[in-house]
Amino acid sequence: MNQKTLQFFLSCLVATALAAAAAAESIQEQLARTPAKLVYEAYVNDNWEIFSMAADGSQARNLTNTPGQHEMYPQASPDGSMLAFVVDTGSGRKTVRSVWVMDIDGGKRRKIADYARQPFWSPDGKTIAYLPQEYKKFNVVDYFTKGIVYHDLATGMQRPHPNSDKIRHLYNPGFSPDGKWIVATVHAGMGYKHAILLIEAEGNRMINLKIPGCRPVFSPDGKQLAWGPGDHEIAVADIHWESDPPSMGKRRFRILDKPDKIYHVDWAPSGKILTISRGPNGEGDPTKPGTFEAACEIVGVYADGWNIVAVSVQQGETVDLRKPPAGRFLPLTRDGHSHKESDWVSVRK
Repeated sequence: MNQKTLQFFLSCLVATALAAAAAAESIQEQLARTPAKLVYEAYVNDNWEIFSMAADGSQARNLTNTPGQHEMYPQASPDGSMLAFVVDTGSGRKTVRSVWVMDIDGGKRRKIADYARQPFWSPDGKTIAYLPQEYKKFNVVDYFTKGIVYHDLATGMQRPHPNSDKIRHLYNPGFSPDGKWIVATVHAGMGYKHAILLIEAEGNRMINLKIPGCRPVFSPDGKQLAWGPGDHEIAVADIHWESDPPSMGKRRFRILDKPDKIYHVDWAPSGKILTISRGPNGEGDPTKPGTFEAACEIVGVYADGWNIVAVSVQQGETVDLRKPPAGRFLPLTRDGHSHKESDWVSVRK
């Protein structure tokens, strides 16, 4: 064996050993050394609050601490320095849902817009987009929206999406990492009964991705999409950007859970771990202040027994949360106080 062949052989052995070591590392070990944090909503002491925690579920901290005011749906800026979120004031059909922004530590709160919901950040962190409420009289359903508005953080100026007049009944929107597209679910609007759409961020194109379910989210590199095909499944598939129009590939990874529901999937910055909300079916408890009666996964509905869990992604696999593979699954919250809508917070560079 000559020297070049030997060096190649040894490099292959080293690569194989490193891959095996990475595969053997448990999800708890991966998360313990992850500098990124998570934010999420929870219902404590008759109040919706926004919490942060370390990636492994430790060091939980209430960021809002506002008795009598209800904060939900936290969305971290790309650089991890700020949070956009929604605030509910009032009760019943007179509730006003507003979009707000604050520093990641809870300081410098300011309102962006009333009668607004589901904020999402542009990749450069300069713009918060949100979905205006369809009518002023409140409805808790998540698709009670009409149009898209872009809010410039530096100037406070707002402008509608170029095709805003034709956009109706979206929910769970998010930008692609390159900022060219918005992915969202539409329900009973724009000629669709239910669909997941790509919407051109600065144009008029709207593309039906022809996959069932809701609440899609791009992977950090923009090459994959995770979403919920149903109440008991999370799926991951490639996006074929090279096709015209862009289309979805076959599902490469699945999480299943029965009888619990699994929702609100989000990617860790590494692209190797997913966090989801998990809990029993139900329609909330409208006797609790600031809550409404509807499906538990909807913003503003109390979800008793729901927690946030993390699952590591292995392409080509299906993970059943009733019997997850060893070292691949980790509960991040455990008390079931309506822990939902986790979002990853990147570390500032």
